[in-house]
Amino acid sequence: MAKRILITGGAGFVGSHLADALLSAGHEVRIFDNLTPQVHSDGMPDYLPGEIHFMEGDLRDGDQVREAVRNVDVIFHLGAAVGVGQSMYEISHYMGANTQGTANLLQAILDTDCKLEKLIVASSMSIYGEGKYLCVQCGTVAPRERNTRQLKERQWEALCPTCGRELTPIPTTESKPLQCSSFYALSKKDQEEMVLLFGRTYDLPVVALRYFNIYGVRQSLSNPYTGVAAIFASRLLNGRPPLIFEDGMQMRDFVSVKDVVQANLLAMETPQANAIALNIGSGEPISVREVASMLGAALGIQMQPEITGKYRAGDIRHCFADISAANSLLGYQPKIRFADGVQEYADWLREQHAEDHAAEMVQKLHEYRLTA
Repeated sequence: MAKRILITGGAGFVGSHLADALLSAGHEVRIFDNLTPQVHSDGMPDYLPGEIHFMEGDLRDGDQVREAVRNVDVIFHLGAAVGVGQSMYEISHYMGANTQGTANLLQAILDTDCKLEKLIVASSMSIYGEGKYLCVQCGTVAPRERNTRQLKERQWEALCPTCGRELTPIPTTESKPLQCSSFYALSKKDQEEMVLLFGRTYDLPVVALRYFNIYGVRQSLSNPYTGVAAIFASRLLNGRPPLIFEDGMQMRDFVSVKDVVQANLLAMETPQANAIALNIGSGEPISVREVASMLGAALGIQMQPEITGKYRAGDIRHCFADISAANSLLGYQPKIRFADGVQEYADWLREQHAEDHAAEMVQKLHEYRLTA
């Protein structure tokens, strides 16, 4: 049965792909987006289909949000300011857009007596802080954030909080304690917990999807705080080497935007995941250095990355997903491995114009003493 669906942040990377999939399935789609210039430098993106109902607005404006939620059946709440580094010096902006914006959305659902069937919120792997680790002496541990002294000494690996041994990263499960290391992460934790609390309070089916590192077509290439694959691509397309912090051996989980869309559709249709937060990743760890190398090879650009040996406040060492819960509850199974997805990504990248602002980003972080 066709549903009336609202996607906050729907003009963006993930939201636009989700809108395409929902329209193809016969649903009506309304997009609410503020078209922030940092992401949409040319205004309304030309990839948005004409069949959508587009509403330009800001989640911080309660009146606009109330108009957006009227008479919808399902809401995908993707609207958020994104970026770990930037959140450390634009604190009020991130907490206002993400935390207060989500509060406004939930208030609007109540104020309009919206007969909502389901609410799905985009959470983030950033809320874990460091991922899950194994110590040969102490077993499974969740270490604290690496301290400044350790980072200044270029001792990159996480250490066991009990015995001090170097730890081995293992897949991170949803039960791992949350340890936010940036204001972005804190705001995403707020979004997740607020939506789950709202669902419990008002008996509304809600699901939180904890996205890992998403890559793919339509990702902003001129925003230096977007995904690392896009930042690397922008550098390469401008004839400059990717800038890599620390030693480049930090492990992440890169998931195709197509698999993220699959997870959202499953979350909408599957009741087994109601009131639960789930990891959405590829389940395959890869080092940041490997990402830069594979992306360069796919683009046919032979350029060694610049390993800066510097660190950034808010960065964590390793975190990659255990996706067994999403598989069990949603039937989620990633279909695109990074080695394959990066080829399609590169084909799209060759047709794009990318402005490289990475150096400006590093300078801004330096000004606020957030990198060294």
